[in-house]
Amino acid sequence: MKTFIHSFLILIVLLKSTTGSDVLIYACVGDTVTLNPPAVNDLQKHYMYWRFGHNGVVLAWYNTLNGKEVNQDKPWNKSLSFSDRSLVIKDIQQEFFGTFYCKLTLDRIEKEFEYNVLKLNVMSPPSPLLPGESLTLNCNTETPRDNQKKLEIHWVNPRGEERKNNQGILTVTATGQDNGLWTCVVNIDQIEKYRAKISVTVVDLSPAQSPQYTSVSSPFTVPCSIPAPISWDQIKAKGIQGVHWHFSPKQGSNLMSSGGPQLLFSLSLEDTLTWKADRDRGLTPAPDPKKGNLSLTKKEAGEDDRGEYVCALTFNNGVTLKRTVRVEVLQITSSPGTELISGQQVNLTCSLGRPLSSGLTLKWLPPGQSSLPSLQSGHHPTHLPIPAVGTRDGGKWRCELWQGDKRLTSAVITLKIEPKLSVWMLVIICSVTVIVLLLILVFILYRRRKTRHLQHRQFCRCKNPKPKGFYAT
Repeated sequence: MKTFIHSFLILIVLLKSTTGSDVLIYACVGDTVTLNPPAVNDLQKHYMYWRFGHNGVVLAWYNTLNGKEVNQDKPWNKSLSFSDRSLVIKDIQQEFFGTFYCKLTLDRIEKEFEYNVLKLNVMSPPSPLLPGESLTLNCNTETPRDNQKKLEIHWVNPRGEERKNNQGILTVTATGQDNGLWTCVVNIDQIEKYRAKISVTVVDLSPAQSPQYTSVSSPFTVPCSIPAPISWDQIKAKGIQGVHWHFSPKQGSNLMSSGGPQLLFSLSLEDTLTWKADRDRGLTPAPDPKKGNLSLTKKEAGEDDRGEYVCALTFNNGVTLKRTVRVEVLQITSSPGTELISGQQVNLTCSLGRPLSSGLTLKWLPPGQSSLPSLQSGHHPTHLPIPAVGTRDGGKWRCELWQGDKRLTSAVITLKIEPKLSVWMLVIICSVTVIVLLLILVFILYRRRKTRHLQHRQFCRCKNPKPKGFYAT
């Protein structure tokens, strides 16, 4: 009787196999999916069987002695493997989406767990796009069979900002900031289940820091470039019409003209891609624009280089991509000049040719230990008056431009200070000069007197002497 009851209870257990709660897994074609074993006690004591479909083919098994095997038949033979006791399906294909079952057996007791692998469809937009064109993103999937589960899909842009949409469909006007990886996020009951990334290419110029700071006689670069993922062939495919550099001098500059910005360079769009100069102003374009570098450089900046530089790409549909970079040139001037006499008053000025904007400060570095009161405080002035320069003030004066804790640029000027002559030095110089003049005068008089004596002796000589003999008187 006891044996019958025991067998009956076992039969009830076998007929009433426990089925675990469903597991939802989302994937795209080509993804790798990992089916983790159920979280049960003493998992290593269970026999484990994986199959596809309720009565479908057995994909893999694992026994209590760590023996294991995966299905070697097509189409599974190149996709299945074990990672510990997890079943790994790599390069998942269209026919692999569906329901997987994991059956655990221990002492004739069976438990079965269900895994629903659902396909996520992510449609990439046509690429590349120009700013202003329409960007449409579509991400959709099956609705869970359990109506109690709430499915929600949204997009995250390359800047990490969540963009609400109509269950995976998003349409925006493309900008340069939309270039990069967009992420489709699938949530079930507000719990994130999957993230799918797609690349969106929006043709634009790289961000350029403006203003760019330099100083007189120092090199500088005006940046303009196409981001590395965007090739020149993609630029051509969008109907590139022209690439130009323009320059607008600083307000009040001697170069200001009523004709508007000055054309500096134009890029010939032939296969060789060569720059043609209109007014180069000593600037040199990057040598290989096909690599995306359109920047300008100059070895030595001058006061007249202050102003705005505009890099522009124009397209056949009327779209223009621009980057404007303002170049600021730091300069030190000295009044009345750089060659001075000890004790002379001098005014040094360090400026950008305009008042300093908020956040910018100056720092003067004299050639030696200066006792100027204006340099004792933390805030150094733009105009630095020196009532009476001394020989210790001669040498290189440096002026640095700072923004917070960052040094932006520095300028240098060299002062040449001659020592001031004293009264005794003047007396000595005058005395030596008088003595020298007297010696020169004595020498001149002596030469003149000697010359006259020689001339007198030559005048008294007889050229025709009388012959010897007697003469009548």
